[in-house]
Amino acid sequence: MFDKLFPIVWSEFHFLRPVFLYLLLPVFILVLLSLLSLRQGVKWEKIIAPHLRPYVIAKGDNRIKIVMHLMMLLGFVFGILALAGPAWKKIEIPGQKLETPMVIALDLSPSMMAEDIQPNRLERAKFKIKDLIKHNPRARMALTGFGATAHTIVPLTRDYEIINNHIENISPATMPFPGANLKAVLALADTLTNVTEAPGTILLLSDDFYEEEQRIINDFIKTNKNKLIILPVNTKSGVEMGKGVRSYLDENVLIRLNQIEGISVQPLTLDDSDVELIARQVSQNLHFTTKPNEKEDDWRDAGLLFLIPALIIFLFWFRKGWVLYSLVFAVLFTSCDSSPGFTGLWFTPDYRGQKLSDKNDFETAAVTYDTPLRQGIAWYKAGNFENAIEAFAKDTTAQGAYNLGLAYYKNGDFEAAGYAFEKALEKNPEFETARTAKRELSRLLPGVDNMSVGNAEEDRSERAKNSENKGEDLSGGGQEATEDDMKKQRREEEAESSKHLGKELDEVPDELEQQNIQRNNDIVMRKVNDDPALFLQRKFEYQAKKHNMKPPANAKKW
Repeated sequence: MFDKLFPIVWSEFHFLRPVFLYLLLPVFILVLLSLLSLRQGVKWEKIIAPHLRPYVIAKGDNRIKIVMHLMMLLGFVFGILALAGPAWKKIEIPGQKLETPMVIALDLSPSMMAEDIQPNRLERAKFKIKDLIKHNPRARMALTGFGATAHTIVPLTRDYEIINNHIENISPATMPFPGANLKAVLALADTLTNVTEAPGTILLLSDDFYEEEQRIINDFIKTNKNKLIILPVNTKSGVEMGKGVRSYLDENVLIRLNQIEGISVQPLTLDDSDVELIARQVSQNLHFTTKPNEKEDDWRDAGLLFLIPALIIFLFWFRKGWVLYSLVFAVLFTSCDSSPGFTGLWFTPDYRGQKLSDKNDFETAAVTYDTPLRQGIAWYKAGNFENAIEAFAKDTTAQGAYNLGLAYYKNGDFEAAGYAFEKALEKNPEFETARTAKRELSRLLPGVDNMSVGNAEEDRSERAKNSENKGEDLSGGGQEATEDDMKKQRREEEAESSKHLGKELDEVPDELEQQNIQRNNDIVMRKVNDDPALFLQRKFEYQAKKHNMKPPANAKKW
């Protein structure tokens, strides 16, 4: 407790709160008045007859009274000195430990479908991502995909199963525009890792590393705190992409990139030793310690040293009337407590957070709360769904899993929301609210058995009939349809029919504690095709339109 306080460096001795030294003046006045009151008793002795004095004036030794008054003065002096905050040693501020995030940037350009690596470059990259997840790097991981534009497929999460589910169906056709915009995906990955001050790790799986890409990566790493790991998924022989364009592995570029600080190039291997090495590297550097922010007034408060003798003196205050002084002393010097403000002396963090929530100051309340559930609710009401997800993830109850699903839903990650609702039902099979939410959400998610209801069943029957008519005339001129033509027509019919056959999703409640999901009049989500890739394709197209995302004029188309 008092280590590294001694010896006292008198040249640096000062008070952190010298304004409290003014309290010494009223204390001296109080003690002086008390001493003068003792003299009043002497005056009475001259007036009262000697034979009556033993019956009128209580016996007592004035010297003891004077000593006790001086002890009272000494106790108050020690207490005020403690309150003023004597200091002579600086605080050694430890660095803060932060967890480093990880972002996977997957190339979804057309060249990733080349088969110089079997079964093709993209499928091999998917295998590598799955192997990386098996080796458990333990960091929060995000999945992004990029063509001519870059998009977040899965935001930062500790639930790797969500990433596994998403990579199954993505392809170059999922992206709004063909091409490979490396600059866009690096900027997106940097944005995802900015949730913490710790440097993150970006794993880039691509087949496009040439002079232009070297310049982009070099410019990025110069102005960025993140580490970049490159896993090339192509061969030196490469493949022809048409019009004299050849996609191949340029070893000279990769050697130069590997020599840049902050960049490491991991060669592709036939087994999983490459991703095992990456996972071990991320796991070993999982925590990052920030440098302490040194300030001029970061001094160690030694007031407790003066408070101890004051408390010892006041322990003897058992005499009648002295308890009142001790009460004043206790109330006055509890301000040495480290809790913020006067309310911190009497109110718990959760109580103070509730007071802030009642005033609709949800962001401040979320920081004040001590309970993860209350923190999550406050972040949710503040509209900060990322922080709400982090808070709810710490709640291991069924209600916590249900709230986590709601936060995922509001954050736009519907599959993660469905998975969270499923976890809530595993913890409490009688949780009807979670069951209802999962059922309603299943209408949005592809591959769920109970996705279609009502008229959607008729649509499924009609599509089944269409699938049997392999000789259907698609051109109107008697031409026999091919299987590819029929698949294309069914996709068009399904996309058109989904506009009319979809059901509205119940709205996520504003109050997480309520047990009924109300109708959402603002957000209407329609049933999507059974193909998850189509769901992602529509999502990315919407993002590109909303944010006016367009490929660069000189962007590669392959």
